[in-house]
Amino acid sequence: MTSEQHLRRRAVLVAPGSDERKAGKALASTADEVVLDLEDAVTPDRKSAARDLIAPLVREHGGNRSVSVRINGRGTEWFEDDLRACAELGTALASIVFPKVESADDLAEADRILGAHSGVEIQALIETPAGVQNIDEIVAGPRLAGVIIGYADLGAALGRARTALPEHWVYVQDRVLHAARTAGVQAIDGPFLGIADDDAFRHSAQWVSDLGFDGKWVIHPAQIDSAAAAFTPSTQQVEAARKVLAALEEAEARGAGAAQLDGQMLDEAVAVAARRTLTKIGA
Repeated sequence: MTSEQHLRRRAVLVAPGSDERKAGKALASTADEVVLDLEDAVTPDRKSAARDLIAPLVREHGGNRSVSVRINGRGTEWFEDDLRACAELGTALASIVFPKVESADDLAEADRILGAHSGVEIQALIETPAGVQNIDEIVAGPRLAGVIIGYADLGAALGRARTALPEHWVYVQDRVLHAARTAGVQAIDGPFLGIADDDAFRHSAQWVSDLGFDGKWVIHPAQIDSAAAAFTPSTQQVEAARKVLAALEEAEARGAGAAQLDGQMLDEAVAVAARRTLTKIGA
């Protein structure tokens, strides 16, 4: 499945799986996807209870909107139970978010545990130096729908300041984006380390949108609209994309080897960009 065929994930809201009120509020939001978190947002003594709490929420809301679950990572005592609980949710679950993926073997192990009876997809969180180093093999792993940059853990591992600007991460962003596009999976930017819908947040969202990412995680509902706007083409961009594709179709119908629009030659690269623009509005 290519990135163009996946669900839109312009604004992805993360909510703690152990807090029914916050989870319910997230599920009632306008976010393209809600990720119910069993990992960082849940203390060890509440892991099992959180797993039991999210199951009915996914079944209730999963048929009407995109709901995913972030599980606990490989090597933890909750990993296999989380995966099996997710497998039981069937088609109500949009995907499993797998933290700290460092190799294709991590995805192969998850695939083995999930078994043939579950067709659920996986999104891989890239949040360690090893994950960045091995991104090319990771994107070729089974069930993969997308990759997400996890800045907090990656920054801590690298010794990078929490105040680092989006521009300071361009190597990682481009590395992940190139691998994702090669494999035809989505590239999603991780959460900004702040909860306000301020200029700094909007800059971070626009930065990765301009780079070519498909969407961004947010950790507060106030950030949803700005994130979605950053990854939604303008009316002018949509109209331009439609004109490009119409001109190419007309040229093909005439048997012409090339097409022109507003004095410029059109080629397949322009068509690819136009189709991607329309995909971003669900067209």
